[in-house]
Amino acid sequence: MSKQKLVLIGNGMAGIRTIEEILKLKPNEFDIVVFGSEPYPNYNRIQLSKVLQGDTELSDITLNEWHWYEENNIRLYPGETVTNIDKEKQIVVTDKDRKEAYDYLIIATGSNPFMLPLPGADKEGVTAFRDIKDCETMIDYSKKYQRAAVIGGGLLGLEAARGLLNLGMEVDVIHISDYLMERQLDRDAGELLQKELEQQGMNFLLNKQTTDITGKKRVTGLKFSDGGRISADLVVMAVGIRPNVSLALESGIGVNKGIVVNDHMETDVANIYAVGECAEHDQMVYGLVAPLYEQGKALAKHICNKEDEGYKGSVLSTQLKVSGVDVFSTGMINEQSNTKAIKMYDDWNGTYKKVIVDQGKISGAVLFGDTKEGTRLLSMIKKGADVEEYLEAGEREESGSDLVASMPDDELICGCNGVDKGTIVEAINSQGLTSVEQVKGCTNASRSCGTCKSLVSDLLEYTLGDDYNADQKESICGCTDLSKDEVIAEIEEKGMRTTREVMNVLGWKNEEGCSKCKPALNYYMGMLKPKEYHDEKESRFVNERMHANIQKDGTFGVVPRMYGGVTNAEDLRKIADAAEKYDVGMIKITGGQRINLLGVNKEDLPDIWADLDMPSGHAYAKGLRTVKTCVGSEFCRFGTQDSTGLGIRLEQKFEGLYGPHKFKMSVSACPRNCAEGGIKDVGIVGLEGVWEIYVGGNGGTELREADLLVKVKTEDEVMEWVGAYLQYYRETANYLERTSKWVDRFGIDHVKEVLDDKQKRDEFNARMDEALSVIQEPWSEAIHNETTLKELFEKVNVPTTTSK
Repeated sequence: MSKQKLVLIGNGMAGIRTIEEILKLKPNEFDIVVFGSEPYPNYNRIQLSKVLQGDTELSDITLNEWHWYEENNIRLYPGETVTNIDKEKQIVVTDKDRKEAYDYLIIATGSNPFMLPLPGADKEGVTAFRDIKDCETMIDYSKKYQRAAVIGGGLLGLEAARGLLNLGMEVDVIHISDYLMERQLDRDAGELLQKELEQQGMNFLLNKQTTDITGKKRVTGLKFSDGGRISADLVVMAVGIRPNVSLALESGIGVNKGIVVNDHMETDVANIYAVGECAEHDQMVYGLVAPLYEQGKALAKHICNKEDEGYKGSVLSTQLKVSGVDVFSTGMINEQSNTKAIKMYDDWNGTYKKVIVDQGKISGAVLFGDTKEGTRLLSMIKKGADVEEYLEAGEREESGSDLVASMPDDELICGCNGVDKGTIVEAINSQGLTSVEQVKGCTNASRSCGTCKSLVSDLLEYTLGDDYNADQKESICGCTDLSKDEVIAEIEEKGMRTTREVMNVLGWKNEEGCSKCKPALNYYMGMLKPKEYHDEKESRFVNERMHANIQKDGTFGVVPRMYGGVTNAEDLRKIADAAEKYDVGMIKITGGQRINLLGVNKEDLPDIWADLDMPSGHAYAKGLRTVKTCVGSEFCRFGTQDSTGLGIRLEQKFEGLYGPHKFKMSVSACPRNCAEGGIKDVGIVGLEGVWEIYVGGNGGTELREADLLVKVKTEDEVMEWVGAYLQYYRETANYLERTSKWVDRFGIDHVKEVLDDKQKRDEFNARMDEALSVIQEPWSEAIHNETTLKELFEKVNVPTTTSK
């Protein structure tokens, strides 16, 4: 029996959560196709502020990796936008002329940032704050310019301003109201918030209406209606969002403010549904994650023919995600003539609480400085609790009872995902959960904004008692209770040979594993037994399996190896010929001194590698990427050492080496450090008669200066220390842990102490040599055998189909 075709337009949080709920109810019912305009898998938009603030990277906020789509037989078309819906024939058409028929269609196109129609709004340097591209724009500008202006003193504007401060910019926040976040906070909380953020370095211009964005081609400042003006190199508009309804409107689907839906998220067209920020239910459009997830659950039950009353609307709550500031609000925030309020203000501790009571029931709350009651108050409002219940709960806490112990089972712990105490406790007991990460994987609690993690930890302690250790090592994923060290010990003791064997023998909860543990197990087994273990290509990430980096339009970037950044005329001719033959979109010199051929179609990858007849530069690898070098003593008048020669030697030795994460190296010939060793995983600097080896650097959003590991006199000693250092990192780091994080966790003094022991260095190098002895690129045998090479690529199932 053929499956029904389910097409989802939109690869965001609401749409994919709906698919997750459908897969829980009927995992094999539908043939699922997803179109996403952005070139990424599903990521947590709520955490974008943390990416901008430098607290995390895109990989850390990805909710569903590429593997997840493959494991659930979902065809994903990233970087591809649906442009037309044929309602009669039930077909969608994309901007790449792809046509896809459907039995059921879900529209989850989200919303667009509202850009004020100001003179100059089209100038270079004006951006919104809505997606990854906007984050990248702001990060790039922070490297070149100094002053930023954020228009909008609401939730999103303050998060953007905090991120820009972290990036080193001076920030003015312009707000039309006379206090901050007036839609979510009362005046008292808004003024407390302003005071706190001013201490962090933000400057506020309140009661200001922007009239012009000045500058010629690029923005230089703002003008206001009162005649004032300020200078600005970057302008961020954060004044609100609008439902993205253009596709529905053009297709003749009912639209008001959003796409109009009923309680089952049905539009006025048969077999077409809408969910998320683009949907309008009962004249309400929601822009927060909790209502969108509730909608997704209701839609999933309906489409799977499960009995359900449908979606009945949501009580809103807001949590500010600015570092060092805790703010929460829900329901009614300002008193009315017929309401009363419970207020507490502690100037010494900087906390403020207001709970609004309407006809004896909790109707709203504003919390500042201490927000631990937030989920409880939200839960009470949802169930229409009397104020006496709230006051009694407070008395129990004051008498010493634990907060979570006093909660009823139906009280919310995670407001974003609608997970209550009873659900979490039942999962802990029935599934044997012992960590916050496992609870997240099993119940979704703390999966979104993450502010309920402390409550989840308290619940674990309450449920497990003395068996719970909050500081215990996290399991490698939600599929198992075992930590990395425990898994490695079991693999060694039991001599297991495949990832599936590990999962079966060690009792994986998900017998197929997941996108987090499968590549980790594959790495650990290859690291432990390099000569015995057969690398499982299907367990690697997509880029590693394709030997190229997938780009935003679904094409790939191909980067041949150039040892130490040095090339020759013959290789350049090969690259030029291949670029011309395969019509590459761009030829780009990379930061690692190599050439990237961008815009290669998936089907051309085997042929372009065969024509290049060069080893891969591993631009995609969890392992050695590049060894950057300066020209060195042979040409430079300042050079004291042969940096190019040593760089080539290092790259040729460690090329193809896999690790817990990517790592980059550099060699400079003098203290001017032109190869930027201070921000590399391994940076080597040549002085007169000595080499300095620096480790643990990171040049990304979380900038970390490398630490001096050791000074040595010869190149052979450099090779010895670098080999030992990398092997120690390979053996002890968690999978996907950069060397910067690893050095911070272990401490540079500890790393020095371990590697100062010559015997240990020799042992590390012996194991490193064993690992290097079995490295062989997949094309090294197949490069001259086109049939074999094509077979290699045909085995790789990438969740996208590309076309130029």
